[in-house]
Amino acid sequence: MPETLEKIIGYKFANSLLLAEALTHPSLAYETQRPHFDNQRLEFLGDAVLQVILTDELYRCYPALGEGRLTKVRSRLVSKDALWKFARQIKLCNFLLLGKGEERSGGNERASNLADAYEALIGAIYLDGGQSAARDFVLSQCESAIEEAVDEPDEANPKGRLQELLQAISQSSPSYRILLQEGPDHAKNFEACVEWDEKTLGCGRGRSKKEAEFEAATQALKNELWLPKKE
Repeated sequence: MPETLEKIIGYKFANSLLLAEALTHPSLAYETQRPHFDNQRLEFLGDAVLQVILTDELYRCYPALGEGRLTKVRSRLVSKDALWKFARQIKLCNFLLLGKGEERSGGNERASNLADAYEALIGAIYLDGGQSAARDFVLSQCESAIEEAVDEPDEANPKGRLQELLQAISQSSPSYRILLQEGPDHAKNFEACVEWDEKTLGCGRGRSKKEAEFEAATQALKNELWLPKKE
């Protein structure tokens, strides 16, 4: 018998339509001509529910942390990258309902689709089972991630820090691009840049793509090119 999403998350929906709605990507709603039966409204609700649950948990469990630090930790936990990882933990890619075009283009693995569906799932659980059910689900998923985010110093996560700073200015996230890949397989070198708002904020080199992006974000934090130029 195939594994069901309800079994994976440990929650049984009383209203199965809410689960179907949470998993329905707008591309399928468009193809089937069922306007508004997609996960966008539930995503909007789930985002707010997730913020409240995490804010409450951080406030209660970490009384020594000030407002600034609490805000940074929460921002890491609700970033698209974090939501994508949570979605992968519950194999959400196996359950997304996509239009044919979106499915052919790999939409079930696309980070933005998975992050949006994860928030929609939280919204659906909240509507179906109330705040307690949503809280149980979120904390069962996020417990170890909360501890890691609290323990991780800012300098250990330049990509996260850069994203927090830029998203405080606009909803656009920075993007990373590999400029160069050279050398033999056992000793490759990569060069990456980070771009935002049609600007190159920083570049970096490393022995892996991840290391090069890390250095690019570190350089961007030093350059601060998003700040208005001084007269």
